[in-house]
Amino acid sequence: MIDYIKGQIAELTPTATTIECNGIGYQIHISLNTYGAINGQESGKLYIYESIREDAHVLFGFADKHEREIFLHLISVSGVGPSTARVIVSTYSAKELENAIATGNVAVLQSVKGIGAKTAQRIIVDLKGKVKFTDDGSAPQLSAQNDLSAIGHSAVSALVMLGFVQVASQKVVAKILKESPSLSVEGIIKEALKRL
Repeated sequence: MIDYIKGQIAELTPTATTIECNGIGYQIHISLNTYGAINGQESGKLYIYESIREDAHVLFGFADKHEREIFLHLISVSGVGPSTARVIVSTYSAKELENAIATGNVAVLQSVKGIGAKTAQRIIVDLKGKVKFTDDGSAPQLSAQNDLSAIGHSAVSALVMLGFVQVASQKVVAKILKESPSLSVEGIIKEALKRL
């Protein structure tokens, strides 16, 4: 799994960049926010999400971990794929999206191209528990206690690589961790394979 790629920016458009690292050029799909963050720079560091399908291996890059985290939450929602999630994070900043989700603002999400009323409502229902306002009234932060642990994320990633649907994998892993919080990654994966 690639966490980040750091190197020379060989090519850059508002939707994609090629970063050269040790003589290899990685083509990475980016959001408009990330484009704005790296535009004009000779080198850059992007946090990566790998979308592995039967017909393609696609990299999505983000200028900061917060944007990638929101992107990962969005693609965990049924009906929201990486391309749609990229449009959403291109339209709004991570904090604006957290604000819309936390306040249940369907209209903001519906204003994104390709997002209908049902999908907007599903995003809010699925993610509202993972986003909260901070006490000082500033933009909401993702609630770690409602999110999977690092071990849980590792297990879900492994299950997705094995061909299981991400949303279903997350639900099963969350349930297993609730029942047996001390299980190892291998233990969680083995138990999940029995239930999926």
